[in-house]
Amino acid sequence: MKYITEFLTILAVSFAGELLHAVIPLPVPASIYGLVLMLILLISGLLKPDHVESAAQFLIDIMAVMFIPAAVGLMEQWGSLADFLVPAAVITVAVTVIVLAVTGRVTQRVIRTERKKEEKK
Repeated sequence: MKYITEFLTILAVSFAGELLHAVIPLPVPASIYGLVLMLILLISGLLKPDHVESAAQFLIDIMAVMFIPAAVGLMEQWGSLADFLVPAAVITVAVTVIVLAVTGRVTQRVIRTERKKEEKK
């Protein structure tokens, strides 16, 4: 029964995200509204992590399986995608390098800031 309750809680928050997407005229996916809503509920304490933890862990465990339909769809459209393979690969590599560099810089800045705070104490 615990799993059903936890899944229903996650589903309710996701549905609320869908409702927000329908009401708010911004180009933001409904899933992002749901994630932000879940974050707000968890931070505010209105929803305890224990109320969704087991179901969330299960969903994380099976996440790889959820990508199989997308991979099959890509394989079916391979003829159409072959012309864009090189540009897509270049863009993917470039964006990955940029994300790694920015993440590294932000991490370094956070570590330096924390060290300065510790030295002042």
